[in-house]
Amino acid sequence: MLHRDSGLIEHRRFADIAAYVQRDDLLVLNDTRVIAARLGGHWSDSGGKVEVLLLEEKCTLRWYAMCRTRRKVTQGLTMLLAECKIQGKVAEVSRTGSIELELSCDGDLKKILEECGVPPVPPYIRRPDDEPELVAADRERYQTVYATVPGAVAAPTAGLHFTEALLRDLRQQGVLQTTVTLHVGPGTFRPVSTEHVEQHVMESERFSLSPASARTVNRVLAGPGRIIAVGSTSVRTLEFTMAERGRIEACRGRCSLFIYPPYTFKVVDVLLTNFHLPRSTLVMMVSAFMEAGAARGNGRERLLCAYDEAIKEGYRFYSYGDCMLVL
Repeated sequence: MLHRDSGLIEHRRFADIAAYVQRDDLLVLNDTRVIAARLGGHWSDSGGKVEVLLLEEKCTLRWYAMCRTRRKVTQGLTMLLAECKIQGKVAEVSRTGSIELELSCDGDLKKILEECGVPPVPPYIRRPDDEPELVAADRERYQTVYATVPGAVAAPTAGLHFTEALLRDLRQQGVLQTTVTLHVGPGTFRPVSTEHVEQHVMESERFSLSPASARTVNRVLAGPGRIIAVGSTSVRTLEFTMAERGRIEACRGRCSLFIYPPYTFKVVDVLLTNFHLPRSTLVMMVSAFMEAGAARGNGRERLLCAYDEAIKEGYRFYSYGDCMLVL
């Protein structure tokens, strides 16, 4: 637990979050579901290995994707994926190295992905090809317990800490819960490499906010409760909607909001987030959140002190790591 106003740090178990939330607070959860989007296969002409990560469906059976292979990828090349159940033709190659794939298959693509695709856990989590039980475990563990809307290529990791039992206990405590959807893409994790932070461009991601969720958020904003965003994706969805519409209302579209200091938060009061890498847009968002709530404008320094403490105490970073509640 990290207190923005004082910089106080408390070391607690995640289930202790119940002591820091109260009746009429609102947990905003991102209900995106990670698709089994990583596919292995080979090139039709040479038989050489190829691995594809499907990012987003542009239109029916045409996908934006990333491709890993030893050869130069050019337009017109074809590959066989998912035990030869899917054929992919390279329709376009972008300057950034991503591609557009035209897919064809016998049967339903979604079912084939569920059967043959691999959950796109981050590359630093090594999964040997000869240990399928680990892949099977990722299918369950690399999802939040409330994930219902397929479309993400990475999990909204702050939500991984919740169990169904804990969410039920919080509801019984009077803590409200609602969902938004933001399909996490690779751009969320791309480091800032520009000389000036404001020059960095966030890749847009699909989001939606339902009428029921909008009504719930507005009711809490008008009352004594706090908006508790579970993860950076929930923050960006809420703050982007308010910035674009001037109010919270049902909408859908693409979110490209990049939050960095200084930033005035208009919706979110409390943030639950994991520990992030230096130079990432994620740690810059948390820095902005600290700045917005810290006395004398020293929020970033207090955040760095908290990170030093986390490293000293052996906290785990990244997707399956620990988290902090920023109050």
